[in-house]
Amino acid sequence: MATIRNVGMGMASSSTSSSSNGGGAAKAKADLIYRMDDFPDNVNGASIMAREDGIITISEDRTVRIWQKRDNGKFWPSICQYMPHPATAFAFNQETRKLFVGTESGSITEFIISNDSNRLTQLKDYSGHNKRITALHFALECEWLLSCSRDKTFRWFCSESGRLLGSFTLSAWITALQFDFPSKCAFVGDFSGAISVLRLSESGHQLVTTIRGHASSIRSLAWDSKRQQLFSGGFDSTVVVWDIGGKEGIAYELQAHTGKVTSLHYAASTQQLFSAGEDGIVAIWNMDIKRNETPSWVESDNCQQCNKPFFWNFRMMFDTKTLGQRQHHCRNCGKAVCEACSPNRLTIPLMGFETAVRVCSICYALLKDKDRPSHAVLINVLHAVMSMDLDEMKKRMVTVGQDRVVKVWDVRELFSLKSEQ
Repeated sequence: MATIRNVGMGMASSSTSSSSNGGGAAKAKADLIYRMDDFPDNVNGASIMAREDGIITISEDRTVRIWQKRDNGKFWPSICQYMPHPATAFAFNQETRKLFVGTESGSITEFIISNDSNRLTQLKDYSGHNKRITALHFALECEWLLSCSRDKTFRWFCSESGRLLGSFTLSAWITALQFDFPSKCAFVGDFSGAISVLRLSESGHQLVTTIRGHASSIRSLAWDSKRQQLFSGGFDSTVVVWDIGGKEGIAYELQAHTGKVTSLHYAASTQQLFSAGEDGIVAIWNMDIKRNETPSWVESDNCQQCNKPFFWNFRMMFDTKTLGQRQHHCRNCGKAVCEACSPNRLTIPLMGFETAVRVCSICYALLKDKDRPSHAVLINVLHAVMSMDLDEMKKRMVTVGQDRVVKVWDVRELFSLKSEQ
């Protein structure tokens, strides 16, 4: 049995906001309210139940637990359901109280949680996958259940009948999923770093496009339905913002993490993006700011400032009798430069760089004295985050760590920052 501790409102993590020119960035903290530990195996996900003080967790120990807050202020599991295989992904709908649980074997089971959260009733099973379920999404508006798996397939089912409506196969593990109901478009991220955009129907699908912006696996996706922006987090420590609705191919990066970005949540009410990663950082991005598109990196055989050859330019190295240089890139202009022409680092918040990045000497001279206010706040949650969930109404956040600990946070100060920035 996992141990639950009420740690009170006094234990707060420190915030480390990016700022420029030594200027003061907004200060905020997330208050740790509850801590659940001593899980016997890895916790694969957690979600806040909005209508009551409850939390759902799924674990490698095959359990699905519903935690309810008791009169003494502590959480206690009112339901502990054992699955036939480790529970790896789930989707919970607050309105219908339906809970869909995917497992290591590829099976998916639909449950309904009683109004008092003391009973879990199995409704039906969905078959088709044969390996670990990595993501589930339930679209109540059309009664579709969408699923993806390490068997490299993405499937969608009719949740009323359980009938398989369609399937799409990729060449890599499928690792992340989002869905836009009005357009019936699914966004499917995979282990190779690609995102497939599919338009779905009850009779098939159309591959709209495939977009790439990450150097490695996609781990999480989030969607802003109003502005039609897609957010992707990857193992390359980067969040990419894709302007899908603008239809101009605009994309830019958000960089604040030093480890894999494992979870994203878009708060539509305040236009803030929450990103969490294995570095123990939760970054809160103000998405009401117009940022500049990340420049494409220029490839060159020579440094574009001092003209010294890069190490593969043998002809120029021989002709000039100089050693070849390693190629770097300025994050502001994208030009190819050597180490001597890019010794400086600084933040570029309007380009999404909240931590100091490499810039060439020319760009450094142009930017170093300019005001560059931060547009994000970084919170250290003191464990490597595997997944995260957010309740915008209650201003609560739950993080699941590699340390098998689930933490519940009061994040009202982070939401209040929106009106101050």
